[in-house]
This record gives sequence, C-alpha cells and structure tokens, in this order.
Amino acid sequence: MSRPGYAYHLREPVGYEEGWELQRKVADSVARGALPDTVLLLEHAPVITLGRRTEPGELHLPEGAEVEIVETDRGGKSTYHGPGQLVCYPIFDLTRHGRDVKRYCRDLEEALIRTLEPLGVEATRIEGLTGIWLEAPPRKIASIGIHISKWVTTHGYALNVDLDPAPFTDWITACGIEDAAFTTIARELGRPVTVEEVVPHAVSALEAVFDLELEPLTLEHVAAPGPLRV
Repeated sequence: MSRPGYAYHLREPVGYEEGWELQRKVADSVARGALPDTVLLLEHAPVITLGRRTEPGELHLPEGAEVEIVETDRGGKSTYHGPGQLVCYPIFDLTRHGRDVKRYCRDLEEALIRTLEPLGVEATRIEGLTGIWLEAPPRKIASIGIHISKWVTTHGYALNVDLDPAPFTDWITACGIEDAAFTTIARELGRPVTVEEVVPHAVSALEAVFDLELEPLTLEHVAAPGPLRV
C-alpha cells in the first residue's frame, strides 16, 4: 500500500537562498513527523551552486555574467540552475525507504528515466558518471546532488527542460567533467517544452519508484517565519 506524501509545485522562479530555506523548513517538519515525505518542484533564478566536491578552477565566468554563486551542503561539484530547468527536491525520511544512500541515488535516477520516457526521450545511466544521460553521443540531461542529515534528504535533481545549455559549458566545468555535452528535452524533441508539461510526469515517476501517493501541498501548510505546520 502506498504511503501518503505531498508535492509542492512553485510556479514562479525562486531565488536559490529562498528555496534552500524552504527545504530546511520542510526537512525540519519531516524529521519531526509533522509532514510525510514531501517533494518540492520548482525553477531557480540563474545560479551556480557549488557542491562539497567543487575544486578550484571549475568556474570561468565571463565578465558581466548575471548569475548568483552559492556554496551548498549537497554532494557533487558545480552546476548551473535557471528558468526552464525542473529542479526537484525530494525531502524524504529514509527510515521509510531502507536507510540505503546508494539505493536512494539509484532510485532518483530511475525516477528521472521514468519521467522522460512518456515524453519520448530515452535516457539511461552511464557507468562511472553521475546523473542521467542520452547516448550516441553521450549528452547529459539531468544532474543529481543530495544531502542527508539524520536520514532526512534534501537537494535532489535538476532536469534540463527548455533552456540554453551554454552556461553549463561556457561558465563552469559542470559536474567536474571537461568537454561534457549537455542537452534539454526541448532540443531532443525539436519543439518547445514547458516545465509545467513535465511536472506531472515527474510526480508520477516519484510515486511509482518510492511507493508514494503525493497530494498537492498548498500555501496554507507553510508558516513564515518558523517551521511548516499542518
């Protein structure tokens, strides 16, 4: 039997610090048992985030680039977020999902593969590389970076829906991979694609992979300042 949970879709681009604070509020409520497993789905205003494994020299921003730079507590290296990219933050209590970090990462990958399938994009894992890729030639369509504290997850994945992939290669050594090729759902399908179109597939995939039944989380659940309340 599926467990209940929430999905909260923020429909306007969110500043990174604002989104991070929302994650912390939700994580606190999930840890206390005030909320079940909860998924945040959003787009960020342009930002480069630095993971715990970011190395010197990964950033090579052109003069005048209008982008925020934020150090985070997630795993992984540097990456770019911006409008036209679906960012998914599953905030789960892994005591309900086996307390297995590697399995959790593989399940996120599986959820991404299932999100793309009904859109007509065949994605896969590539041995030795993080994230989700399309093959022949290899090109990255989604990145994964997570943080876990007391078995509660934050951060998650970023799926390129319809945005200019140039910042991934021109501004940073994205994910620490030199000369990596990046793509988007829109580029692969040859048509415009909105984040709104992708969100239902993302929710359905997370429900299937994590055995959840996700109901919409509304603004009434959010108390500011302070933790979430139900």
